Formats: sequence, C-alpha cells, structure tokens
Amino acid sequence: MMIQQPISFSRNDSTKFFRTLNKRVNDYFKENNIKRTGNWKLWLKTIVMFTLFLTPYFLILTLNLPTWALLLLNIIMGIGMAGVGMNVMHDGNHGSFSNKEWINRLMGSSIYILAGNVYNWKVQHNVLHHTYTNIHGHDEDLEAGRILRFSKHAEWRRHHKFQHYYSLFLYGLLTINWAITTDFLQMKRYLKRKLSYGKFPNPSTEWSKLVISKIIYLSIWIVLPILITDIVWWKILLGFFLMHYVAGLILSVVFQLAHVMDEAEMPLPEANGTMKNTWAIHQLETTVNFATNNKIVNWFTGGLNHQVEHHIFPNISHIHYTKISKIVKETAKEFNLPYKEYETTRKAIAAHFRYLKEMGMKPAIQA
Repeated sequence: MMIQQPISFSRNDSTKFFRTLNKRVNDYFKENNIKRTGNWKLWLKTIVMFTLFLTPYFLILTLNLPTWALLLLNIIMGIGMAGVGMNVMHDGNHGSFSNKEWINRLMGSSIYILAGNVYNWKVQHNVLHHTYTNIHGHDEDLEAGRILRFSKHAEWRRHHKFQHYYSLFLYGLLTINWAITTDFLQMKRYLKRKLSYGKFPNPSTEWSKLVISKIIYLSIWIVLPILITDIVWWKILLGFFLMHYVAGLILSVVFQLAHVMDEAEMPLPEANGTMKNTWAIHQLETTVNFATNNKIVNWFTGGLNHQVEHHIFPNISHIHYTKISKIVKETAKEFNLPYKEYETTRKAIAAHFRYLKEMGMKPAIQA
C-alpha cells in the first residue's frame, strides 16, 4: 500500500559531493564540446530497435508462414519491444533524447505502441521512482501486491518462501499488464492524488487518450492480424502473449538488477518524513550497476545497467553514461561514498534471486 506522507531529503551535504560531481560532469561536456542529449549513435540505435520490433509484424501480416516461424517472429518482436522501451521511449520521456522538446515528446510517445501510457509512466518512473528510490510505500517499483516481497518492510506471507522460483514467471507479465489493467488502475490513483510530472493535466483528456490509445493498440496487434491474415485467432493471441512475455521478462530483470538487491539500501524516513541523506547520496545508496564493461549489454539496455549514473543524472542521455561513469565512480570514492556494481550480468542475476530467497524467508519475531 502506497503512503502519502510527504518526504524530504537532507540538505546537509557537508562534503559538497553533488556540487563537486555536477561541476565535473558539466566540465566534461563543455571541454569536449558535446551535448548532454543523444547523438547520431542514438538515432542509429532507434532505427535498429524499431526495425527489430516492427519488421516481424509486417512479415506476419504479408507472408504465409508456418507456426514455428510465427512464434520466432513474435519472440524477435518482444526483444525489439524491450529495446525500444529501454533506448528510445526511456530517453524521450526523460527529455534526454534530443534538445528539441517535440522530438522528446515523439520518442516518449513510442510507449503507446508498447502498450503503455505517457502520463502514467512519467508519474511512476520520473516522479515516484526517481525521487523516492527504494523508499517503501513511496516507490511503486517496490510494489508487487501480495504476490512478491521485495523489501523487508513489506508484509511477509507464507507463499513468499517460494518467490525465488515463481518470480521469473511473473516478471514476463509486466507489459501485458500495462495493456490490460495496470494503466487504468494507475491513472485512477494518480489523478485522484493529483500527481503529475510538470503541469497537472486535464483528467478528462487523459482518460480519453488512455481509452482511445488502448483501442487503437489492440486493433493493430490483435484485430488487424485476425482480419487480414489466414492465421487462426488463437495463434494471434498466443503470438501477442509471447511478444509481451519476452519484452516483460527482459524489462523486469533489467529493472530489478538495479534496485531489488541486497546491496541496494531500502531506508525509511524519520517520523517527520525526513531522510538522513541528501537526494544524490540516497541514489548512491539505493542503486546498483551491472556489467558496465560489457559493450553488448551497454548497447541493448540503453545504459540501464548504468543505473547509478542514470539516477543522479536522469536528464543526460544514456549514450554518455560509459564516459561519465568514470567521473561518478572516482568522485564517490574521493568522498568515501559507495559506488555499487556487479562485474557481470550473470553475477547480478544470481544475487537478485538470492535476495528474493532471503526476502521470502519468514522474518524473525521482533519484541
């Protein structure tokens, strides 16, 4: 259950960590005469990801393919769908894709063909997650209803002792839940609480956009293939589910490796709502990197394996994270602050499921 108690971060940065780090990062961009937004590499990646996502769809609509080929193409679409989300939509909705606002809006709106909604995503991700990272009751990324327990502050239930086994099957349902239920529940909740990223929108407009976009989405991905191809309806639905499952699994695992780990702190505020650390130091405490030296992981995940850099500088395009990570790491070390990372994706995944197992154990009874 989400808590509506106001949260404030400490302003007492006696070491001047963020001021020093911010100056060094700004100097990097000035000295190299480069923009903090995306460049040709991001545009090229955008073309690749959309090609990976949409080409199989048009092949399915136009060719008479055997079932195994249809399923393979849906898997490829799922990979492309995750790629668009991590590389294009993410930067667009953070305003870091381009220095032109209309391009950011356009790229951010790609979430509609991923079954999501811009308003909901900006509130959950930009506002709740990036502001209140890993704070139980405020960061919705830690909320999984009663079925999964991601924090020691969450209520324990008997079935949680098996969560390190069944969680992987649930992770794949992330985006299909967007398509069917999550967006409606989130919009109702966020509009009621008057939450927004920027100016509060007109509720009627947002509800209209949500309903219309869902109708168009389902028409494109389910109704149209049923109407214009000879593929039996249940194979269309199976392919749709498979595409979403692959995308959801990729996105969930990448997100979880950044915050749902033993190394990632999950601090609670004081009774008056204040946190002991400044916001920037809080990000260091609650965020974990993985496989930052792996060029393939860096490229495909849109720099989301560089979560430390992303959380401190969310308005800088992921294209630059590899370069500025050296500055962040050295500055954190200089100020005797943590910089948490796993050398490989495999080690990070193993650590995540060890943590899930730990969170699934019945807590000791406290006096």
